Amino acid sequence: MNFDAGWTSVDVPDIESLSRPVLLRSQCLPARHIFPVHSHRWNQFVYATAGTLVVTVEDSWYVITPEQAIWVPTGVMHTTGALHGAEFRNLYVADQPDLGMPRTCTVLSVTPFLRALIVELVDIDRRGEEARYISRVNQLILDQLRRLPVQDLRLPWPRSLALRRVCEALYASPSDPRGVDEWGAELGASARTLARRFERELGMSLREWRHRLRLFRALEWLGAERSVTEIALELGYASTSAFTYMFRQEMGCSPTEWRAR
Repeated sequence: MNFDAGWTSVDVPDIESLSRPVLLRSQCLPARHIFPVHSHRWNQFVYATAGTLVVTVEDSWYVITPEQAIWVPTGVMHTTGALHGAEFRNLYVADQPDLGMPRTCTVLSVTPFLRALIVELVDIDRRGEEARYISRVNQLILDQLRRLPVQDLRLPWPRSLALRRVCEALYASPSDPRGVDEWGAELGASARTLARRFERELGMSLREWRHRLRLFRALEWLGAERSVTEIALELGYASTSAFTYMFRQEMGCSPTEWRAR
C-alpha cells in the first residue's frame, strides 16, 4: 500500500533500551497519521483500545481493531498508522529464552482479561505503584500473550506493477465485479495467466483476495461510523443481509454487534 498521499508521518519514539520486560507506550494517533517504516530491537505488541490501526509488514496489510493485535518480532520492518484516530497502546516486549511467542508477524485475538491488564498498566505509573506489583502485572501479561488465539487476518499486497494496478483499483472501488477474464483483457494477459500470477504472488485467487479486501474495508468504514447499509452497497453486496452474513461468517458477530463492542 502507498501511504504517501493524505497521510501525515509521525516520529518513531527514540527509546534506547527497555526498563522492564514489558514496557507500555501510550499515544493518541489522529486520523491518517502513520509511523514510517522502522524496526525495533525488541518485540512489539501493536494494539489500540479504541479506533482502528493499519499495519504493513513487507507485502501484507493488516487492519487491527480493539479485538485484535499484531505481534511484530524483533527486527521486523513495519509501519503503523491510524485510519480514523486510535488510542494506541503499544507493548514492547524484551526477548527471553522462554518467551514462547511466534517468530513471524501474527494477528492475535485480544481477550477481555488482557485488555484489562493493558489498561491497568496504563494506570500503574500514574498511581506510582511499587515495583513488585508492576512485576506481577508484567508477568500476567506475558502469560496471557502466550494464550491468545491466532487469527488469519491479513491482506497480501502484490509486488508486480500489473497486479498492483488491479488491487489498487479494487481498493478504491471494492464493488467492482470484474473477474480474471475482464482484468486479463484490461492488462493484455489471458485469464489463465492472470490467475496464476495471483496465486503465485498473493497465495490466493482474485476472488478470494477481493473477498478479504471487502472485509478489511468493512472494518475500516465501520470504524468511521458509516451506516451498515451504506457499507453493504458500496462493497457491492445486493443487500444488507448478504453483507451481514459474510461479516458474521468472518468475524463471529454482526457488523452492528462488532461496532458496539
